[in-house]
Amino acid sequence: MTNVVKLFDTTLRDGTQGEGISLSVEDKIKIAGKLDTLGVHYIEGGWPGSNHKDIEFFNRVKELDLKNAKVTAFGSTRRKGIKAEEDINLNRILETQVSVATIFGKSWDFHVHKAIQTTLEENLEMIYDSIKYLKSKGLEVIYDAEHFFDGYKNNPEYALATIQKAEDAGADWIVLCDTNGGSMPSEIFEIVRKVCTAVSTSVGIHTHNDCELAVANSLAAVKAGARQVQGTMNGLGERCGNANLISIIPNLQLKLNYQCITDEQLSQLTNVSRYVSEIANINMPVNQPYVGAAAFAHKGGIHVSAIMKHPKTYEHIVPELVGNKQRVLVSELAGQSNVIFKAEELNLDFDKESAQAKKIIDDIKTLEHQGYQFEGADASLELLLRKAFGELEEIFTLESFKILVAKSKDRPVASEAIVKLNVHGELVYMAAEGTGPVNALDNALRRALEKFYPEIKNMHLSDYKVRVIDEKDATAAKVRVLIESSDFENTWSTVGVSENIIEASWQALVDSIRYGLIGKNRTTSEENNQQKKLGLINH
Repeated sequence: MTNVVKLFDTTLRDGTQGEGISLSVEDKIKIAGKLDTLGVHYIEGGWPGSNHKDIEFFNRVKELDLKNAKVTAFGSTRRKGIKAEEDINLNRILETQVSVATIFGKSWDFHVHKAIQTTLEENLEMIYDSIKYLKSKGLEVIYDAEHFFDGYKNNPEYALATIQKAEDAGADWIVLCDTNGGSMPSEIFEIVRKVCTAVSTSVGIHTHNDCELAVANSLAAVKAGARQVQGTMNGLGERCGNANLISIIPNLQLKLNYQCITDEQLSQLTNVSRYVSEIANINMPVNQPYVGAAAFAHKGGIHVSAIMKHPKTYEHIVPELVGNKQRVLVSELAGQSNVIFKAEELNLDFDKESAQAKKIIDDIKTLEHQGYQFEGADASLELLLRKAFGELEEIFTLESFKILVAKSKDRPVASEAIVKLNVHGELVYMAAEGTGPVNALDNALRRALEKFYPEIKNMHLSDYKVRVIDEKDATAAKVRVLIESSDFENTWSTVGVSENIIEASWQALVDSIRYGLIGKNRTTSEENNQQKKLGLINH
């Protein structure tokens, strides 16, 4: 089928070259399993010739029962002056026992002369010999033509000669790389179109995001005839990152009518994106297209009023198609439509004309005036609404807490928290240490509740922010604490406000725990609302 596009994920290799990214072997195994469930066709596991971690990954990945993906090992063409069968890197690829090899070679004559310092003829032979050798061992070979677009713009005859040499050697795929990320979509389209007429081998695309065009360039390449797209989850990668498969997949599938994965797999996109972010310890931008928390969030009262009539008024797709959901933000700028929408989403009987409804809206505006920010703390808002409607179960109450902070001359600051809770009539005392007073308080609270709610072990604090609300009050100023929590499936945010940073942190921590626990037993009203929205769209 000409409209099928194969997905090649290089998060575990190219993605780890991004600043601040370091994945353990265990991390890579977990991500590989997640990529397989998403329906990715190729998972590039690493460069076995470069480090022991990648060698261990290839040994362990054999234990995974992958259903959709082929694991591929990465390497370069043979070194100059030696035979392919004597090249250490090529033989390391064979030692991994993968069925697919991905090797790169030079397409830009400038690189041939300056980087590997050999002749143009020798470079062509290096490409041919390397692919021929790997093919003789029964491997599927993907040839990455490094710096192809820069090479083509400088010397089109030689750039084409390199990939024709790869084709002659039997490469299964020829992937054109915009390695420096400097090409424009129009250039990508024209060059890929010409390449697709010059070779009969299937063509792929590998772009980088240095001009923030990696996604656009990948789409342009597909429109021009490429049938494999290489990229990473969330665009992780060196410098400004690689092409973001999380954006490319729905753009291809929902906008351009290409087939990448099944509809069921597409609905896992948000979950996979957030999972990889958690494993990589990277905070996802809230405005990340398709999967970000704000991708389908609405704040303006007019917007909310419109989407209550029909979601298509301000949403380009149904969020559930990619596993995301519609959100309505509530703040002092919002109209009553926002609160009404939120109440209906929670399946609460909200009569906007009632005294109760007007009081809730006034209370929210009052709290916002005091410094609370519910547009960034959906979980705290839900708890507030449920409490107003008498639907919030008190899972524990605080009796007291104490925090001890000690500093000695030759030792760092040490923090210890002691909490006393009433959990269903049982008094619980717990002490815990932490790297700081808030961390110690968080640890003590969780340990106190684990006996009653063991699922709390799966929850963790993923972000913590403090904002001084009124700087003129200096150290006596009121502060707002925003906490983001996650359980690998969902992410939620809570807020606390006080002149005391510990008190504000406690408020946000308690809301975080409460929301996480009631979320496990929440009604299916959200699912029902999602199905209703899907029905509206289909009508």
